[in-house]
Amino acid sequence: MSNREINIEKFLAKLKDNGVYIICALPFEADNTKNIFYSGLGKINAAIKSVEIIKSYNPKKIINYGSCGAINAELSGIIKVNKFIQHDIDCTPLGFKRGITPYDDIQEIMFDENQGYSCASGDYFVSDKSSISSDVVDMEAYAIAKACYSNDIEFDCYKYISDNADNEAGDNWKENCSKGFSLFLNCLKEFEGR
Repeated sequence: MSNREINIEKFLAKLKDNGVYIICALPFEADNTKNIFYSGLGKINAAIKSVEIIKSYNPKKIINYGSCGAINAELSGIIKVNKFIQHDIDCTPLGFKRGITPYDDIQEIMFDENQGYSCASGDYFVSDKSSISSDVVDMEAYAIAKACYSNDIEFDCYKYISDNADNEAGDNWKENCSKGFSLFLNCLKEFEGR
């Protein structure tokens, strides 16, 4: 293990000691780094892991990091997301708009209204973005945001754009999904010295 890896793991351990927990879907998105919780793909796995962290550790803040597909073609690199919706729930035959969960008081979730982009989460890998209205898409952020919102936990979300949610998305994701972790660590500098 290199000094850099030891320092990163110590820094992440210190964040945990201060009540800040990081969730990422897959270990290879975060260089298999320790002191990060890995949920697995999808909203159900992300919700389960979020609730486990909330019930076991009573965090002040949860941070989600992971890869995403760009709907907004002007975006690249790493972005901060503050608005969360679902794109895959479809009850249109019942008269509801796509993305709306009938009879649920929580639909769109927003943290820190002044900065960030929108993320639409769904349990399928997007390769056709024509019906999705959001800046980016992923498979976990909405579930984590809802768990935090429902439990009054602060939430930050950083996404690395690995693909353009198009017909080349699968190949681009495989090639790029692990390239954003160092950029994410730079975003965490605000927590140094805490």
